[in-house]
Amino acid sequence: MATKETENEAVYVMSVAARLAGVHPQTLRIYERKGLLTPARVHNRRRYSEEDIKRCRLITEFTQVEGINLAGVRMILDMRDHLETMRREMDMLEQEMERARASMEAEVEALRKGLRNEIVLMPRSDLVRLRELDLSPFKPKRP
Repeated sequence: MATKETENEAVYVMSVAARLAGVHPQTLRIYERKGLLTPARVHNRRRYSEEDIKRCRLITEFTQVEGINLAGVRMILDMRDHLETMRREMDMLEQEMERARASMEAEVEALRKGLRNEIVLMPRSDLVRLRELDLSPFKPKRP
């Protein structure tokens, strides 16, 4: 099974990549010139990864099956790339939020243990009622 690292590993020369993608090598050159593919360069020779080949197949499907021109394909691929970037950022933010939540819960627990139950959890609805009665513990006392 291919991992993300092996999918991005540039190993195929143009002729092999073209055969795997089911296109003519000139098609790969056109896609590169249009900015749709960016193969790696090794000793000034193009090297294609599994990801490049998948992308080439997708471009071919868009153009030949769906009838989309290359400018449209580029817009679609740019949106897909942007969406993928946003998904990765969301995953990182969710992980960061989970770490912050765990840290906060640990600090609250440490405070609770350290104050020997001097902190009493109060439902939010009770706080609202205290405010309505002007008995809020957060409100400064009037002289």
